[in-house]
Amino acid sequence: MDLQLKGKVIIITGGAKGIGAAIVHACATEGAVPVIVGRDAAAGQALQAELQTSGASCGLITVDLSTPESCAQAIDQTLKDFGRIDALVNNAGRNDKVGLEHGGPSEYSASLNRNLVHYYSMAHYALPHLKQSRGTIVNIGSKTAVTGQGSTSGYASSKGAIMALTREWAAELLPYGIRVNTVIPAEVMTPLYRHWLDTFPNPEEKLQTILAKIPLEKRMTTAEEIAATAVFLISAKSAHTTGQHIFVDGGYVHLDRALT
Repeated sequence: MDLQLKGKVIIITGGAKGIGAAIVHACATEGAVPVIVGRDAAAGQALQAELQTSGASCGLITVDLSTPESCAQAIDQTLKDFGRIDALVNNAGRNDKVGLEHGGPSEYSASLNRNLVHYYSMAHYALPHLKQSRGTIVNIGSKTAVTGQGSTSGYASSKGAIMALTREWAAELLPYGIRVNTVIPAEVMTPLYRHWLDTFPNPEEKLQTILAKIPLEKRMTTAEEIAATAVFLISAKSAHTTGQHIFVDGGYVHLDRALT
């Protein structure tokens, strides 16, 4: 299927590793111009070099998105390098384990800044240019917003807010033809997930208990499967889809636990 993304400039925050890197690869495969935005310079440079070696065009902006100014800088640099913005994928963030019991108000505020505020800032500064291109926004959420997890108040509430903002932005941006959707993963093997598993005394045993609870095929969702859905939502092939929360999780969140 031709997703008609050739030459489209697509910003992907947290694009150097994990789900973000998979989205970058998927965009490049479709002939789009992915722009990696994030703070991991080495990983970003390696991914950019890999794609350029294969003949793809790829931008790289190394920046920490913790302030509005840095988000504005990322947008300005994209325009300077490529002259347009056709889509924004808000993906950067991490499950930082700031809970109600283990944490505090200042840690909670910091978690919201890490995982939520830059979603708004990036969309705010990209908006004038998305209006020009009738572009799209795809937010990457998390099942923790729906299921809870325990001891992760900051991350879970950030992801819940992202689901709300998706609906709010979809409503607000209807006059401009800008579509906004969220992709919600559950269990995806990324470097951060691997790091979390390795905190357990027996990581493989812990992994097997997780896999046993995933209804479809008893396996993790791949980053590439998340990316495929994200890129489809960016494309004109999903031209009448907006304000949606799309779960790509093998039935993990919604199917009856009796099935596992």
